[in-house]
Amino acid sequence: MKAIDLHTHSTASDGTYSPTELVDYTVTKGLKAIALTDHDITLGIEEAMNRAAYHREHGVDLEVIPGIELSSGYFDKEIHILGLYIDYTGDYMQSRLVHFRKNREKRNRQMCESLTKHGMPTNYEELIKKYPDGTITRGHFASHLLENGYVKSTKEAFERFIGDNRPCFVSRKKITPQRAVEIIRKAGGVPVLAHPVLYGMSKPRLEGLVSSLKKAGLMGIETIYSTYEPSDERDIRALAQKYDLLITGGSDFHGSRKPDIDLGIGRGHLFIPEELLDGIRKAHEETERTKNDYSLPKLLFTDLDGTLLKDDKTISEYTHDVLKRWTEKGHYIALCSGRDINSVNMVRNDLISDLEHVFTIGYNGGLIYDNSKNEVIHRKTLNIEDVKFLSDCAKEAGIYMHTYDDDKFIVPKETKETLFYARVIKTPYIESEDITAPLTNAPCKCIMIEIEDLDKLESFRQRMEPWAKEHHISMMYSSPYYLEVIPDDSGKGTAVPILREYLGIDNLVTVGAGDEQNDISLLKACDIAIAMENGIDEVKNASSNISEDISDRDGLAKTLVDLI
Repeated sequence: MKAIDLHTHSTASDGTYSPTELVDYTVTKGLKAIALTDHDITLGIEEAMNRAAYHREHGVDLEVIPGIELSSGYFDKEIHILGLYIDYTGDYMQSRLVHFRKNREKRNRQMCESLTKHGMPTNYEELIKKYPDGTITRGHFASHLLENGYVKSTKEAFERFIGDNRPCFVSRKKITPQRAVEIIRKAGGVPVLAHPVLYGMSKPRLEGLVSSLKKAGLMGIETIYSTYEPSDERDIRALAQKYDLLITGGSDFHGSRKPDIDLGIGRGHLFIPEELLDGIRKAHEETERTKNDYSLPKLLFTDLDGTLLKDDKTISEYTHDVLKRWTEKGHYIALCSGRDINSVNMVRNDLISDLEHVFTIGYNGGLIYDNSKNEVIHRKTLNIEDVKFLSDCAKEAGIYMHTYDDDKFIVPKETKETLFYARVIKTPYIESEDITAPLTNAPCKCIMIEIEDLDKLESFRQRMEPWAKEHHISMMYSSPYYLEVIPDDSGKGTAVPILREYLGIDNLVTVGAGDEQNDISLLKACDIAIAMENGIDEVKNASSNISEDISDRDGLAKTLVDLI
């Protein structure tokens, strides 16, 4: 029986063998098949498959399996999901990899800046020139540090500078492992949890991950691996049996970058039998048959103004159609805004009342409402005494401020700022010199508005910042004119875990979309973060994706189509 190797890397990512060299080396090793599984990239597959075809023409029975190794995040761990037999030329996989490349490039540029600040000059453009055909990984950074004499070994580079939580490490926005599984399934591939022992998890925590991924569609687990002890392999085989997962194996060959790991044999004792391919091929037949219909349940948290809504505060027929397809697929929508809950519900009633599975979130996460049950799920409020003090300070500074009751907002007196705000927000308002006097409940939010002198508003924010911090209050902008005031343990991001828990769906994928400063906590809390093309730079820096167009031209809907 011949051996195979289902986990290898080439110069297309961080290996040191070109795809052609890797295939030629495979022939010398007498392997029956290899899977080329470069990190977040498929550029080497075509070359490898062409070289394998050349060898077959010369009598060598060799298969190159098109694969990939996707990086994902799970709490404090980076989790890798292998994809075997993927449709690597298909539009779906390639459009996903564009986002991976942009996100990785952003991280790599930041790491270059960090290394330079720490006295180790590193230029991203020079790294690209040095490794023109590969995805720049931390392995490349380690080699750079070694070659320039900053460290004595690549191991030292990781331990002192670029390893997790080291001074020059920069994390990048990662998809969840569940989302990685979905991407591979939708590309017709067989998703496999790579080298699970390397994550250093306790057995219960690892089993929790495996259980969750199985529900998301995981089909295999890397049971045979170069660095495993016999006890490790036994543990992983037990998990594979318990969760009905295919057994796979690989050396994780990188060439000279991992000099102690050889192709097919790892550290000398690895053997992966070719018979494992029978089950993997059968699984691939299933994923290829079901890829067009495969989808995990998703929950979209979308901001309104500048994100979902056009400039005229409507949505187009196209956007409505995309949202309808979204909910008909079983996905959920949460309209998430700094507006009061009445205004958010009006948007829902006016524009998407025919859609099911819609929640509304007002006051920047302060109140979450279940429209199907007509009930409040969550409410977080400010202290009324703090609202009164802040209102008095705003009056003294000549800054307009109002607050909210359950069915209205309360202004000291009607001004141009009131009318400016009310032109969009249809909630009624009343006048009261003391805006706290008419309140029937503590408010979730206050807002300050300055139309003409934005520096005046910012100066007031800076002046009040120490007091706000002492009283556990956050002050942030939802537009250049609006300064939002909320409890500092509120914010749009806090709504994500609350609503996720309320729905109780294990493999739920959360999607966030926004354009302004008050959307940043939301984007950071979601599995998939979409910054609008018309959004501010801070939002784009906090996101893994940028919408395909601006909000006035269906930018969000055009981006969501690929996630349905």
